[in-house]
Order: sequence, then structure tokens, then C-alpha cells
Amino acid sequence: MVRRRTAVSTAAVALLLAAPALTACGSSGPDRTGAAAVVGDQRITVAQLQHQVNQVRSAQAASQQSAQLIAASGKLSSQTLSMLVQNTVIERAAADAGVSVTDDEAQQDHAAALQQFGGSEEALDATLLQQYGVAPSQADDFFRTNALVGKLITSLGFQPGSDGGQTAVVDAISKTADKLGVTINPRYGTWDRKKAVIGDTTDPWVVVKTPTGQSPAA
Repeated sequence: MVRRRTAVSTAAVALLLAAPALTACGSSGPDRTGAAAVVGDQRITVAQLQHQVNQVRSAQAASQQSAQLIAASGKLSSQTLSMLVQNTVIERAAADAGVSVTDDEAQQDHAAALQQFGGSEEALDATLLQQYGVAPSQADDFFRTNALVGKLITSLGFQPGSDGGQTAVVDAISKTADKLGVTINPRYGTWDRKKAVIGDTTDPWVVVKTPTGQSPAA
């Protein structure tokens, strides 16, 4: 597991990669046709989700621990969707807080994690895949979001890696998700507003002319 004060260790792990509210059908909003989730006016399509899942499955298949990884990730689609929804919400929460991350800062975050593995990219990739369901091709986005979460925690007046910071950032992201409106295709579960992750399936995916959407991965 990647242990880092500014990112992967606390907020990102608890928030981005938790496997574990709005399920709204309004008179206006983005079309949910072909959507795995809708966050505000942004659709995450089933095709986009499947592309991410396929990258992870390919990485798992290439691993020496292939059988174990695949067996342990039966809800990969829901978990991946959860992360995609959370990433969208985090971007908005950070923007509202006036927080941003440069490419250099994201690379520094990546490099700091790499040091934990003696500079072995292979070992780091294996950990990200096993612990978080992140394929090597998705690592840059992972560390960018990770760095963004760290900055967001700091903007809330806490130290990244602290329990208080983790609680505060989850609360901030949950409130941002409420403000945006998150709708999940029940095929993948339902949005847990308190934890800001996808939970179990409940309501049917009602198709209306002007629907709205919701969040994360299986």
C-alpha cells in the first residue's frame, strides 16, 4: 500500500477508492441515455466506463497474480465508476475552493510515491493495481487527483494525512456532490451521499425525456 502524507494514504484512499443521492428525475437535465452516471451536467457513459475497466482487466491479466487480482475485483465496474464520479466532484470542489494542480505537481506526487518503492515503477504499478484497481495507464490521472485532494485538505485548514483532514475533505466533496446532483445507473449501484461512494443497487433506472444522473464504479 502506498503510504504518503499528501495523498494516496488517507483522503485519496478513503475517498477515491472506497468501494463503498440523489437519484433525481427532473423536468430538465442531461440525457441519461447510455450513461453509467451523471454528475451535474456531465455524463459518464457506459462506453467510457468500460474503457477504464478494460484497461484494468488487461493489466490484471498481464500480472503474475492475475487469477487473484481478477477474483478479488468482482465489483470492478462499480468501483471504477465510483472513482470517475468522485474525480468529477473533486475537480468541482477544488475549483470552488480556488485550488488547482499543475502537471509538475502531479509528477512530484508520483515521484514521491515512487521513492517509497526504491524507484521501482513496476512495484508501484503493482501496488496501485492490487490496492486501488488503477492500471499503469491511469497512474498519471490518479496522482493528479491525489495531489488535488491534498491541496483541497490544506485549503480546509488541515494537514494532508490527518484524520481531521480526511473527514473534512469527504464532507466537502459530499456537499459538492449534493450541489451538483449525482445520479447512478442502478446497474452499478446507488450513490451514498455521506460516504461519497457507490453503494448497493436499489431504485430502477427510470428513463425519462429529460433525466439527470448519478455516480461511481463496480
